[in-house]
Amino acid sequence: MATHLSHPQRRPLLRQAIKIRRRRVRDLQDPPPQATQEVQVQSHHFSPEERDLLYEEALYTVLHRLGQPEPNHVKEASELLSYLQEAFQVQPEEHQQMLRRVRELEKPVFCLKATVKQAKGILGKDVSGFSDPYCLLGIEQKVGVAEGSPVSRRRQKAVVKHTIPEEETHRTQVKSQTLNPVWDETFILEFEDIANASFHLDMWDLDTVESVRQKLGELTDLHGLRRIFKEARKDKGQDDFLGNVVLRLQDLRCREDQWFPLEPCTETYPDRGQCHLQFQFIHKRRATAASRSQPSYTVHFHLLQQLVSHEVTQHQAGSTSWDASLSPQAVTILFLHATQKDLSDFHQSMAQWLAYSRLYQSLEFPSSCLLHPITSIEYQWIQGRLKAEQREELATSFTSLLAYGLSLIRKFRSVFPLSVSDSPSRLQSLLRVLVQMCKMKAFGELCPDSAPLSQLVSEALRMGTVEWFHLMQQHHQPMVQGILEAGKALLNLVQDVMGDLYQCRRTWNKIFHNVLKIDLFSMAFLELQWLVAKRVQDHTVAAGNLVSPDIGESLFQLYVSLKELCQLGPVPSDSREVLALDGFHRWFQPAIPSWLQKTYSVALERVQRAVQMDTLVPLGELTKHSTSAVDLSTCFAQISHTARQLDWPDPEEAFMITVKFVEDTCRLALVYCSLIKARARELSAVQKDQSQAADMLCVVVNNMEQLRLIIDKLPTQLAWEALEQRVGAVLEEGQLQNTLHAQLQGALAGLGHEIRTGVRTLAEQLEVGIATHIQKLIGVKESVLPEDAILPLMKFLEVKLCYMNTNLVQENFSSLLTLLWTHTLTVLVEVASSQRSSSLASGRLKVALQNLEVCFHAEGCGLPPEALHTDTFQALQNDLELQAASSRELIQKYFCSRIQQQAETTSERLGAVTVKVSYRASEQRLRVELLSASSLLPLDSNGSSDPFVQLTLEPRHEFPEVAPRETQKHKKELHPLFDETFEFLVPAEPCQKAWACLLLTVLDHDRLGADDLEGEAFLPLCRVPGLTDCAEPGEAPQMRLPLTYPAPNGDPILRLLESRKGDREAQAFVKLRRQRAKQASQHAP
Repeated sequence: MATHLSHPQRRPLLRQAIKIRRRRVRDLQDPPPQATQEVQVQSHHFSPEERDLLYEEALYTVLHRLGQPEPNHVKEASELLSYLQEAFQVQPEEHQQMLRRVRELEKPVFCLKATVKQAKGILGKDVSGFSDPYCLLGIEQKVGVAEGSPVSRRRQKAVVKHTIPEEETHRTQVKSQTLNPVWDETFILEFEDIANASFHLDMWDLDTVESVRQKLGELTDLHGLRRIFKEARKDKGQDDFLGNVVLRLQDLRCREDQWFPLEPCTETYPDRGQCHLQFQFIHKRRATAASRSQPSYTVHFHLLQQLVSHEVTQHQAGSTSWDASLSPQAVTILFLHATQKDLSDFHQSMAQWLAYSRLYQSLEFPSSCLLHPITSIEYQWIQGRLKAEQREELATSFTSLLAYGLSLIRKFRSVFPLSVSDSPSRLQSLLRVLVQMCKMKAFGELCPDSAPLSQLVSEALRMGTVEWFHLMQQHHQPMVQGILEAGKALLNLVQDVMGDLYQCRRTWNKIFHNVLKIDLFSMAFLELQWLVAKRVQDHTVAAGNLVSPDIGESLFQLYVSLKELCQLGPVPSDSREVLALDGFHRWFQPAIPSWLQKTYSVALERVQRAVQMDTLVPLGELTKHSTSAVDLSTCFAQISHTARQLDWPDPEEAFMITVKFVEDTCRLALVYCSLIKARARELSAVQKDQSQAADMLCVVVNNMEQLRLIIDKLPTQLAWEALEQRVGAVLEEGQLQNTLHAQLQGALAGLGHEIRTGVRTLAEQLEVGIATHIQKLIGVKESVLPEDAILPLMKFLEVKLCYMNTNLVQENFSSLLTLLWTHTLTVLVEVASSQRSSSLASGRLKVALQNLEVCFHAEGCGLPPEALHTDTFQALQNDLELQAASSRELIQKYFCSRIQQQAETTSERLGAVTVKVSYRASEQRLRVELLSASSLLPLDSNGSSDPFVQLTLEPRHEFPEVAPRETQKHKKELHPLFDETFEFLVPAEPCQKAWACLLLTVLDHDRLGADDLEGEAFLPLCRVPGLTDCAEPGEAPQMRLPLTYPAPNGDPILRLLESRKGDREAQAFVKLRRQRAKQASQHAP
């Protein structure tokens, strides 16, 4: 007896096999997950007995091959037999035995499965122009007739009625009145020898007996009339021949589907149309044990399973992945077997599905191979065509693959690792196969109790996530039990969880959402955060309230990791589910003092180490601070980073933590200042060269300036603005400003004092040299030019300032320049005060001040103009300018100032004079018409005055030849009308100078004493018509000039002229001006 191949027993659905469990977390209790029942994967290997039966079936198929091979199939039987021997792993001796035994088996009954599909373009034999066609077909078995002989050719043109016995002849239905009949009828035609057999098909037009009247009624044209005469000559009821098809079976392929031309018996009407025929060589009564005992699709399914298993194994042995394409040998054998067994396309698809779905569970090949049979079964699905056993087997394959697929999904982290590049695509392909399978009508009818796929996948993912977490927990279990080791293990576990969530969000979530609309990331986050929360809370409780530095460091890393984990999750909202990690920071409150102390201690150690290693040498030409400043910047940046990492959620506690950070940072800054100054003193003590000590002092000042810049950034680095918004509702108004900003300002003030002290020390070293060079400037011989006399001072400053500019940062160099500039001005003021009587010394000091201004400005690289032009500088510049001037230059400046005073005076409280002045260049004559005076002051005791006016051209040294003029005296008149004209012969050149003027002195005549001063008016000659242009003046305009008094407090120019005792001209000028000032002071209103 043949042994039946084993059938897998149908297992219950996954929903019944695995109880769906919804975990309700209460008080963060999460017992380890119960061990889930592993899916039992069916083996793809056969028993020896089953293998022998299948091998016999495959050999039988090859040995009894019929028809011409397909274009891409293997032609040689020996090649197919060798392939089968390799695929079934049969030894040569056993193969030969099996081959002999199969050859001894009875041959099958060879059959030609012929399907007459349709015809087109056939002849119209009836009067109507149409025909009533039908076909006669059968196989003629020719014995002993040579191919190509005349007898053979004649017999091929013979009709079926004459060549094939009636019992072996098959007939189609008659299709009435058509030239394009459609039959689609299939016939099984047996034959013995394919070499001597031929297929015959005759097409006939059925002819029924009709009267002449009926035929005339169907007549449509002359051709119809001709057919009536033709039929009248033939026997009644005789059918008309339409054509035939004669084919040798050995010329046909195993499967044939094409149009064949209808051949005529004679040469009449050679074009008789075409007939569409399908052929297939099949077997009946196969002698193999498998064919006699098992359904054809089952045997084909097992053969397909064996060959695919071999193909996949061969690729794996060659370290390549199978691309789902079978070798030509396997394709040929499977095609022959399916054809010989006459398997329908549906049963072939079903066999392919059963084989591939089983092999997928034990061999590694692309799941996309399952899509084709799924599509084919869905397209051809009709439940009634399957037997109960077949439905059972198909349903079992569905549930088995579903259970296996869910088991892979549950373990997708290990089954589809991201280290393998094609893992995402393989997982996506599996999901699509499961989706397509669950959408099939066959699945819905055969597995009606199956839960929705998205629900099953979600539960598998949830269970897989929990299992993965516990697996990772076991992996990180420390070898030595202790709170510190447990903390490290927990930290590694949390980091693994975050890594998994990152992968879920970046890669896996997109796949599950696109295929099944499942939010894997949210589901995994909710599961993992509960598991993590329980373990972290237990660990913080075990750590206790007294936290050591090492444990505190471990807890801080754990806190930071949990913060990052929470940031991965959903944004907090009113509708969001409460998470176990909400408020997790409270578990770490006991560790905060340890964290703050650890941060300060580490920073202090780094500062001390940085200063101790510092040689106080600038890092480069552009970087003028030393290594400790860089280390300090890094140290403070680490403190700010720690504060940002901490980012304590509670506003009030966050404020206190920030206060502590700022306090520690400011304390470190002051500690650094003390340490770096001590380091400078230590290094200077062993240096003999004082310049090196100055270099170190410059570096110290620069380091402090760099530290000040760092401290100034604290509000930004510690996010004070955001903190202020958070604590606004908790703290009192102004508390943040009074606390944090007060700390910061105090630290900055201390740093500023240290910087100023250092810069002041550098400045003091230079001030002595500057004062010495300025003092030497005075003692230089008179023959030396001022520009040459100041060269030693300028060279000294150039060397020292270039040195300081090279070694100081810009801020400190600017501070140094400010101090030196202030000191230099002070020295110059002192020296200028002692040398007021020496115009030579004042001239040198003036040149020195001008060059020093340029030096300290340094073309915009030094002090700005507003810093240079202080009040002291302005006063000194004016003073030196006056001291350096000659007596006549001073007199000229005096008149310039009085002309300016006259231009600015608008009040006529002293009275005014009205004049007309013009100049005639051709005569070099200045004409002055003194018209009147008005509103004079009453200087006499009678309440009136006796006014007259003196006219002089000033300054006298410009007009030495011009004598003063006077008007007539008017008695008791405050508004005298003079109406007098005066002419002065003077060249135009002195009159055009800025200080040249006509002085109108109004006096009150006194007989008994000196005349009293009514006031003075200064008319600049450069504005007189005739002097301003070359044209001769016309009528001179009247000019009304208010009277003025000299300055009541004295003029600095007069004081300077008065100090020049040996200058007679200066003394005479001062005497006259003093007299006028005295007169003015006696009658000032």
